[in-house]
Amino acid sequence: MDPILLETLLPPGFDPTRVKLHFAVFNGESFPIDALGNDPDQWQRWNSWRNVNDDFNRQFIFSLAQDRRDPTLWLFGGIWEVVGRRPEPRQHSYDVILRQDLMGPYIKRLFVRVALTGRNRRRNMEACLGDMTVASIAEEPFVGIPFPGHDRIDHSLGEIQTIVKQGRPDWRIALEHMKGVYVIHDTVTGEPYVGSAYGDTGIWQRWSHYALTLHGDNVGLKAHLAATGEEYFRTTMRFALLEFWSMRTDDDHVIDRETYWKQVLVSRALGHNRN
Repeated sequence: MDPILLETLLPPGFDPTRVKLHFAVFNGESFPIDALGNDPDQWQRWNSWRNVNDDFNRQFIFSLAQDRRDPTLWLFGGIWEVVGRRPEPRQHSYDVILRQDLMGPYIKRLFVRVALTGRNRRRNMEACLGDMTVASIAEEPFVGIPFPGHDRIDHSLGEIQTIVKQGRPDWRIALEHMKGVYVIHDTVTGEPYVGSAYGDTGIWQRWSHYALTLHGDNVGLKAHLAATGEEYFRTTMRFALLEFWSMRTDDDHVIDRETYWKQVLVSRALGHNRN
């Protein structure tokens, strides 16, 4: 079956030569799809930022946020009209307003497929439109990373930080009243760290501390962070639950299972555990 071209969804009379495409990608600190899903003010700032050049030099911006795991998949973030420009570089020098009358129902629902080459992420729409297809249209708007189930967690520290910052109720409710043993893997080196949540601290509270500090006050992870840097930690350190129980579970059982997993994963000799 032939793919559906994006241009078939454009409003009648919409002129691509008046539009700049904004392919928003990870900026070293945050993912644009998180702002699009949960923080409209922050998403507007993503679309008002000027680099050195006057890239948004047309009337409209057709905004897209890159998927976290598939670099060819982009979530539609609306059509913005540029109503003011200032010459200051590396600032929010564009005044933009969201045009809900232009494809408004597709915002945060339309996924576009396009594989970009080169580093330019602000392009003339007519140059790319023929390569842009409709990947899917979701029934409900995207609102962030949903809780996948206790036995399906496989998320980077950066994703955990976003989840904690958003205070997502599905994650919080599922984890805040649970004890457990977890592993944090460095996906580059394969080195594991095994930790646990017990006592009055549920998994949500424990992982919230990682989101705040990155290292969770663990000696081995502190040293690894110092050696690799914050950006490396956010993108390569991944969290998963090994076992989980209700808060009624005896702490000694949790600690015993934590010791077991340290032995199984050899996380003292080959990872970042120091005890």
